[in-house]
Amino acid sequence: MKLYIKQKVFSWRDQFAVRDADGAERWFAQGELFSWGRKLHVCDTEGREAAFIHRKNWSFLPKYYIEIDGNTYLLASELSFLKRRLHLEGLPWRMEGNFSAHEYELFNGNETIMRMSKHWFTWGDSYELDIPRLENELLCLCVALAVDCMQADSAAAAAAAS
Repeated sequence: MKLYIKQKVFSWRDQFAVRDADGAERWFAQGELFSWGRKLHVCDTEGREAAFIHRKNWSFLPKYYIEIDGNTYLLASELSFLKRRLHLEGLPWRMEGNFSAHEYELFNGNETIMRMSKHWFTWGDSYELDIPRLENELLCLCVALAVDCMQADSAAAAAAAS
């Protein structure tokens, strides 16, 4: 299954539309306007909240909680000198890739759970997700949105430092 994430550019808060390969709306995510740290509510097409993503404040490396159906997962960065890696606490999933080129793969052992790539030269962030198993759709979408939040946090920190 392929999903396409498109960020709404001119908005006071983060907003993302998620469509399938046929162009049908599957999900949408909306951030909170006034909050401490990034927070995203992921909703189905009927407007029911299916997941909640929020940043863990006061951590050295960026970490995001993903809450789905009473289960909480933590997407965390690992220190590595060769390349950046992420792992999902609560599951044996790990994410590797070229984070500067925005090309990632999510693995469970040797099995590919998701491929994620950023589309360049678009208004707002746009991603393509390739998810082989339908049952992983929502969690993979949330991981992708959390990665986008981490990238935005890194860009904001770099801008503030200069």
